[in-house]
Amino acid sequence: MQKVFKQLGLSAGVLRVDRICDEARHSADPVRPMELFGLSSLSTTRHVLAAHPDKRSGLIAS
Repeated sequence: MQKVFKQLGLSAGVLRVDRICDEARHSADPVRPMELFGLSSLSTTRHVLAAHPDKRSGLIAS
């Protein structure tokens, strides 16, 4: 697999982060990326907030 990624000029890590960010953009629901990618709640919350800053009050208690 590394050979394929190298030929494309990508790394598996970069591709994974891209997919996580894309999933976060499509839904403000933090549960979906947690289930799909095995992320912690903190990591998922950061990705979702970056994609949906208007949802900040709904995800983080004041």
